Amino acid sequence: MSDHPIEGLMTTAMENLKDMIDVNTIIGDPVETPDGSVIMTVSKVGFGFAAGGSEFMIDKQGEGKGKSPFGGGSGGGVSITPIAFLIVNSSGVRMLHLDENTHLLDKIIDLAPAVIDKIQSMLNQKNQSKQSSNKKPSSDYTI
Repeated sequence: MSDHPIEGLMTTAMENLKDMIDVNTIIGDPVETPDGSVIMTVSKVGFGFAAGGSEFMIDKQGEGKGKSPFGGGSGGGVSITPIAFLIVNSSGVRMLHLDENTHLLDKIIDLAPAVIDKIQSMLNQKNQSKQSSNKKPSSDYTI
């Protein structure tokens, strides 16, 4: 089975796909801007692969069974879609998404520290108001 024609089709297609896709396809080559920032593209990569074939039985009268003819094919496709830019500069690292609607989770994560601070300040105010209302009135009245 190792010398079957379908194996050659699959091997060739897989090698070609492997050559097309590497880490530089997903995280692009860095580009340095005049202000010293470094920008890299972040892409979404999808690929598909298919191979198939069939052997045909030929029964010629009087000749017996010989080697069956083979027919087959293979194919693959790659889709590369840029989804964001990674920006590294002196103020830190920032991810700039191209489609802001699909990155709600990233927005929530970015806003989380501010929300936590707001909740803590509200709780502190509530605790302070409880403590001030729970103070007993002074019973040191002089008449």
